[in-house]
Amino acid sequence: MRSTVSEQTLPATTLGNFELTIVSDGTYYADGGAMFGVVPKPMWERRLAADEHNRVRLALNSLLIRTGEHNIIIDTGIGNKLDPKLHAAFEPQTLMMENLARTGLTTEDIDIVVNTHLHFDHCGWNTTRGDDGVVRATFPRAKYYIQRGELERAHEQHERDRSSYLTDNYDPLVRSGQAVLLDGDAEIVPGVRVQVCAGHTRHHQCVIITSEGKTACYIGDLVPTTAHIKPTWVMGYDLFPLETIANRHRYYDEAVPQRWLTIFTHDVDTPFAYVTRDAKANYATQALQPQP
Repeated sequence: MRSTVSEQTLPATTLGNFELTIVSDGTYYADGGAMFGVVPKPMWERRLAADEHNRVRLALNSLLIRTGEHNIIIDTGIGNKLDPKLHAAFEPQTLMMENLARTGLTTEDIDIVVNTHLHFDHCGWNTTRGDDGVVRATFPRAKYYIQRGELERAHEQHERDRSSYLTDNYDPLVRSGQAVLLDGDAEIVPGVRVQVCAGHTRHHQCVIITSEGKTACYIGDLVPTTAHIKPTWVMGYDLFPLETIANRHRYYDEAVPQRWLTIFTHDVDTPFAYVTRDAKANYATQALQPQP
């Protein structure tokens, strides 16, 4: 693989015949305690520093996959539809459209969008609000692949997590017929498949990408950053933490020996890395290094 990470270029690499590019929506802030659950702050802050409000800065690393036949985007960041109160709380940069333009593509060029789940920080650019006030698909030609169970959970608007689900991010796609509802693991196109990895939500899905014998995984919120690489360092946001731990172990059991490239959704500094074991057999990460 080659990497082209620099200040002038978007983080990118090749995977066999595929091109993988981070089209980030920029960064936002979230509460550090919520991001690390029961892990004591003196431990997690060594890996991810908090500001004076106990917030940590997180990335919104959407992934563009160019297969040669399809242009696919995995997750779409926060977008530009947050109300003023939420915008002030999270301080999102809303850079995805600018970064997509830097790839030479337009919204019309995207064939497929896959959402790992429907929390607002993963599907915000699914749609945009026009000058007429109508919310429409940002990618007018695309089909959007969503787990049916995740959509049902979003519609439940349960008091535990309803603040994470903003209906304008997905209901317009259901009405327009662009939403494709999946019932479990599925192949999206040759070389790109989804696998349900419950824990963060019941129907959270990871995206596994394979080309020419090489494999990568957009892991979503199963492991949101490299600071969460320890199996038990789960988020307070995770609805099923024991399943998060179990599915991390299952992922590592494949990804480590087969040297899968992992794409971390929320890591500011390390969007691409390999999961490894250190001298004490603890899980660690090795960042994908740019070529000189």
